[in-house]
Amino acid sequence: MESQSQNTNLSSRQSNQLKEQQPPPQVPVLCPAQLPEEAECLTVPKYKRDLVQKLKILRQELSNQQPQAGHCRIEVCREEIFEESYRQVMKMRPKDLWKRLMVKFRGEEGLDYGGVAREWLYLLSHEMLNPYYGLFQYSRDDIYTLQINPDSAVNPEHLSYFHFVGRIMGMAVFHGHYIDGGFTLPFYKQLLGKPITLDDMESVDPDLHNSLVWILDNDITGVLDHTFCVEHNAYGEIIQHELKPNGKSVSVSEDTKKEYVRLYVNWRFLHGIEAQFLALQKGFNEVIPQHLLKSFDEKELELIVCGLGKIDIADWKSNTRLKHCTTDSNVVKWFWKAVESYDEERRARLLQFVTGSSRVPLQGFKALQGVRRGPGSSPSTRSMPTPTIYPKPTPALTGLTFPPTSTMTSCTTSC
Repeated sequence: MESQSQNTNLSSRQSNQLKEQQPPPQVPVLCPAQLPEEAECLTVPKYKRDLVQKLKILRQELSNQQPQAGHCRIEVCREEIFEESYRQVMKMRPKDLWKRLMVKFRGEEGLDYGGVAREWLYLLSHEMLNPYYGLFQYSRDDIYTLQINPDSAVNPEHLSYFHFVGRIMGMAVFHGHYIDGGFTLPFYKQLLGKPITLDDMESVDPDLHNSLVWILDNDITGVLDHTFCVEHNAYGEIIQHELKPNGKSVSVSEDTKKEYVRLYVNWRFLHGIEAQFLALQKGFNEVIPQHLLKSFDEKELELIVCGLGKIDIADWKSNTRLKHCTTDSNVVKWFWKAVESYDEERRARLLQFVTGSSRVPLQGFKALQGVRRGPGSSPSTRSMPTPTIYPKPTPALTGLTFPPTSTMTSCTTSC
């Protein structure tokens, strides 16, 4: 019996040893090339993955909206591209603008597989957004982003033209093209139907933003002598505007300063342009229903409408003024090496962070002038001494202040 028990124990131990020697069950391992689309998407940075996914959904929604038959045909003369495009587009029904876009320049041969439409939108953008025509104006002399001109009524047909501009913007988005020109971020925020706040003022008018913040943060009793009345320059004429009924006679006090700031911000972004903006928004939403954009923020909408733009790094370098550092400084070399390694989207996001717009002015980086800089000075500024953890934009100077850093990793990570 004892021998039989020993044999049984030995057999049990041998069985366990055999189990231990057997290779573990094979677990399927996927190489990156074998990853399904959903898993492969996880290898993309989150900020980019979110936008890519939202764009994919938007494109699918717009594709479902596009008629299967018919074309949106536009034929214009290059010399009269603005007026001829206006007449043809405004004659069409909104659903006609959803049809496949076919553009032809009169007297020129060729079929439009997308390239002609892109050129048409590029040339048309330069015309309809040109401040010379009075529909739009630059938000500031030093930042070449556009806003609606409150004095556009000098053209009696201005509301119809704003309706047209909105349709063109919508057509560009619908057909996967872009508008060559950039608006202020608050403009895109309004286009999304979101309320404007004091924080939105910083990217458009930093001096006014700082003044209003100071009013909120300090006791103004006996310091300021303001009333609920503001002024603006309309073609050389100073015009007063009351922020509330009889505002010219109502003084701003410590108790009413919050109301004053709120009304001032609303006036700054909406004064005299309500009708123009509603006409533009109507045209845009005739092509792109607003509910399709609910998941996007204003920065993403800017990229959707205007695209990334081709950023010339050599032009950027040649028009950058260095302060407290030289071209041989490690942090400068690391910065440009990081920028060169970025794809177009990330470069555009960096440019948007620094200048307030993801697009470069038509004249190149040399046109990015700072408000505190005299003629002949270089535009972009890179200042290195501030002891902060991350780079921060310098809106008034169109620049970027870098913290002291000792490695390229810390430089590229903070960018």
